[in-house]
Amino acid sequence: MRVPFPAAMITTLSAIDKRPCMLRAAKPRIIGCLLVLLAVVLGGCSTVRLAYSNGPQLAWWWLDGYVDFSRDQAPLARQTLDRWFDWHRSTQLTGYATLLAQAQLQVADPLTPAQACQWQARGRAGLEPALQRAADDFAALAPGLGEAQFRQLQQRYDKGNQELQEEYLQPDPEDRQRARFKRTLGRAEMLYGDLGDAQKRLLESGLASSPFDPQAWLQDRQRRQRDTLKTLRDLVARQAGDDERRASMRALAKRLESSSDPAYERYQRRVVDHNCELAARLHNATTQAQRQNARSMLQGWEADLRWLAANPANSSTTTSAQAVGPTVIP
Repeated sequence: MRVPFPAAMITTLSAIDKRPCMLRAAKPRIIGCLLVLLAVVLGGCSTVRLAYSNGPQLAWWWLDGYVDFSRDQAPLARQTLDRWFDWHRSTQLTGYATLLAQAQLQVADPLTPAQACQWQARGRAGLEPALQRAADDFAALAPGLGEAQFRQLQQRYDKGNQELQEEYLQPDPEDRQRARFKRTLGRAEMLYGDLGDAQKRLLESGLASSPFDPQAWLQDRQRRQRDTLKTLRDLVARQAGDDERRASMRALAKRLESSSDPAYERYQRRVVDHNCELAARLHNATTQAQRQNARSMLQGWEADLRWLAANPANSSTTTSAQAVGPTVIP
């Protein structure tokens, strides 16, 4: 979950170099599609209420693009998506809003690297129930998958990996660094507003010294994709029962969130520590006006999440004005 606490969430997650706030930003895994709208809501897109309210349809388009459900499979997949979003809206959004409210109390204060990492950890912990629920719910779809769909999934993996390589692994190191700075700057300014020249130089130098290795990241991503396909194929081949499918999908979800390679885990810890340090440095370099801008954005996101939690998915009270967010409170 990308919880937009000043710098701690924007810069920490951005410095790791996740993709822009777009539907294709989600990790290409079957259960991951259910979290696409969380990235939209909490990652900085400008239509929070509208995007989340259309979450089941957007997630369906994304998921079907990867799996290519048959006419017989589609109703169950759509029903599963609807149930997940109904559950998520009624049980999870208030907790996210509470976390945003807590962040507002600290936005005016200095930030230490340890505090930045604590906020990141709280955001990840907040996502865990949604991920586990997705694993449980979508375990029911595994038995209907066939080899043609597994090939479709692999092809979409390959296409996404090629796009990531073009976006993150430019042959010229200077081009690669400029692209990374541009992405991260956009996320930071989404929260704080325009950054000054000195702040931009701070961000640029911090990114230049980062241990982040996009090649290593891409290779680990491909490992997780292979794990996903192997798990799904095994479930189909064994004709696994309901309990076994749920347990297997839950275990897969955990493996997708942490690498099985100890060396990669150590590398990832170095990246996170560096990002937390950069997050604190950037936040502490912001002006009072920039922190007030961040507070207003946090208030708007909190208000939107509470509105979504309080209004049923099919509420007829939504107006076009209500659908546009985040609502920025002066």
